Amino acid sequence: MTTETLAAVFSIIVIDLVLSGDNAVVIGMAARRLSPENRRRAIIYGGAGAVGLRILFTAMAALLLDTPYLQLIGGVLLFWIAWRLLKPGGGHGHVAEAGTLGEAIRTIVLADVVMSLDNILAVGGAAHGDLSLLLFGLVLSIPILLLGSELVARLLGRYPGLLYLGVLVLIHTALTMIFEDPFVHDRVAAPPTIALWAAAGLLTLGIAAVSNRIRRVDAVPIDAVVEAEAAGAHATAEVLTGAADRR
Repeated sequence: MTTETLAAVFSIIVIDLVLSGDNAVVIGMAARRLSPENRRRAIIYGGAGAVGLRILFTAMAALLLDTPYLQLIGGVLLFWIAWRLLKPGGGHGHVAEAGTLGEAIRTIVLADVVMSLDNILAVGGAAHGDLSLLLFGLVLSIPILLLGSELVARLLGRYPGLLYLGVLVLIHTALTMIFEDPFVHDRVAAPPTIALWAAAGLLTLGIAAVSNRIRRVDAVPIDAVVEAEAAGAHATAEVLTGAADRR
């Protein structure tokens, strides 16, 4: 094994450790509302689908490196995933429903499709087109992804506030992908790293505020609204009747 190959292997290991962590955060967030049994199923089934898609992406890595719009589209999709993870609906009382498990699996697969782009593009660059090194990077990323996801899901179950930190990382990744897309990069200078983190923080706060607002509105039962309006109308009628009697 040559020095160049060893350097490539080292680079791939570092890339997988760093970038697969983001994927694990998203998968852990997607499975956070499930029971321990369904959470494991979602991670395994979703991971199995993601592995198949990663194999496809790995085979296409050399072509993906310079494809315009690819990271731009991926970044936009990540914003949508961030919203889905914070949107109201689906509490702990619904974790046993098959639809909830299926939604978690779909979210996991979609998240991995999008977030694997930066991972595979980076690994493809480090491998310099060597198929064996590309496969090495793929095989290494799978246990990091699945084992890390289970740990993150458990932490989110115990500390729900970590969800917002995960969404922050997700949005930062989305912004980074957008500015690194060849189409955008050739036309707009990438902001400093601190500016990207600040923008990600503001966007996370905005999404959280909208989500919480919708959650508060949805939490008010329709019957309660109708009763309140009826009570208000009744009180108004009593006031008018009293005024008429005094006359």
